[in-house]
Amino acid sequence: MKTRLLLLLILAPLFLLSGCKPVFTFNGSILNYDIYKTIYVAEFPIRAALVYPPLQQTFENEILNYVTRQTKLQIVDNPNNADISISGEITGYSLSPQAVGSDAYATETRLTITVRVKYTDNKNPTNSIDQSFSAYRQFSSSLMLTDVQDELCQQISEELATLIFNATLGNW
Repeated sequence: MKTRLLLLLILAPLFLLSGCKPVFTFNGSILNYDIYKTIYVAEFPIRAALVYPPLQQTFENEILNYVTRQTKLQIVDNPNNADISISGEITGYSLSPQAVGSDAYATETRLTITVRVKYTDNKNPTNSIDQSFSAYRQFSSSLMLTDVQDELCQQISEELATLIFNATLGNW
């Protein structure tokens, strides 16, 4: 009798849970693909005081690549046909001295990029956000910005894409 009761206590939770089917994703996205099928990613014009023209294309490509790699959403060309829309502008591109050497000159410089993002969830407007994101990289002041600018912009764009994804599509 005790053996049957013990067996019942062990097996009962398994039978109750057999109807549940957990879904795990390894990219951090919690999108329900029965609801969300399309996304529109707008251009991100540069509105910063200091302008580096290749940054716009670098950033836009990184956002599109990140969405493509991390979701099953189809990218559409019209925001009116999209379940989700991401738009915004590059609002900051700045250099600032960080470390000062014994000769009172900066030994490191920080490049900071700020992006304002408007995320519109047309299926559930409470998920929509309008927020700014910033990321930076430091480099030796002995280097010319023109020598490291492309690499730094790529690295910063990758970090910004991750931050934006986690705050919007990843819903962290």
